[in-house]
Amino acid sequence: MKMSRLSGLVALASLLGSLFAGGAALAQKKLVVYTANESTLNDLVFKSFTQETGIQVEPVTAGSGVLVRRLQAEKAHPLSDIIWGVNRSLLQTNKALFSAYDSKNRDATPAEYRDPDNLWIGNNLHLLVILQNTKLVPADQGPKTWADLLDPKWKGKIAFTDPANSGSAYATVTMLVDLWGGGDVGWKKVGELFHNMKVLNRSSLVFQGVGNGEYPLGISLEYAGPLWASNGAPMKTVYPADGTSAAMEGVAIIKGGPNADSAKAYVDYINRKDVREMILKATFRRPTRSDLDLSSLPGNLPPLSAVKIIPYDEEGWTAKRGPTLEKIKDVIQDSR
Repeated sequence: MKMSRLSGLVALASLLGSLFAGGAALAQKKLVVYTANESTLNDLVFKSFTQETGIQVEPVTAGSGVLVRRLQAEKAHPLSDIIWGVNRSLLQTNKALFSAYDSKNRDATPAEYRDPDNLWIGNNLHLLVILQNTKLVPADQGPKTWADLLDPKWKGKIAFTDPANSGSAYATVTMLVDLWGGGDVGWKKVGELFHNMKVLNRSSLVFQGVGNGEYPLGISLEYAGPLWASNGAPMKTVYPADGTSAAMEGVAIIKGGPNADSAKAYVDYINRKDVREMILKATFRRPTRSDLDLSSLPGNLPPLSAVKIIPYDEEGWTAKRGPTLEKIKDVIQDSR
């Protein structure tokens, strides 16, 4: 009887042990991602990642600045595993919050798009471009440079996002200040540009407005042009001959996050060559990887070597974002 009872206790202990182990394993089949990307990209990637790995993704979606502030507030007890879709400046200035990981796809990403200590790695490149509705403005009669947009004939015909609501719009304005001479000289020309622009509340209103024919021109991100063109809109993407900047977005593992193994699996996945091809085919986002043949993929994106890329002081303009936004606000008011 005693032996039978002992055997039962051993079996119970074994069962409880296996259940505990199984629970621990299941905990590793989860991933909390703080993402600044839009739902189209999130849904595509998270669904595919879960189907392949069995890891369930719990997304938390917000603007990049909001997400970083959450990470800072949670650093003693992290609630997330990954931050994704955040620009280089925010990644670099907050890398104390990240855990180093040597991704399997590290070497396919140029050194300029990854942290030397492997604390973050780039995924997407967003080029600032001009969108042109070729039904309203024939393809060969549109602007060729940023400076062309200063022509009075474009007054009220250029859609743009309020820089207070858009990181890319803020980057565009500050890039142009530097391109046009910096200081008062640069700001004067930016003021002339705002005289010609319609300032809208959301980025999506810009490419929707150009694609639907409400505005002949718009200033936006590269992917919007081929995305709308693929759906039949008369949309041309203009890469300004006087130069543009390439804004990088990347991914990082949160230090002390609850699902470290799942986080590493995600970083490996998101930069894998076939995954980057999938993302480009569906959303036309340019990859940081240098080994994709863009000429054979949808969107007909030109290689970076064919685009004039100019330096952009992302860290410097990020540091003075507050007062710069106040100045932009004044410039907009003066242009009305």
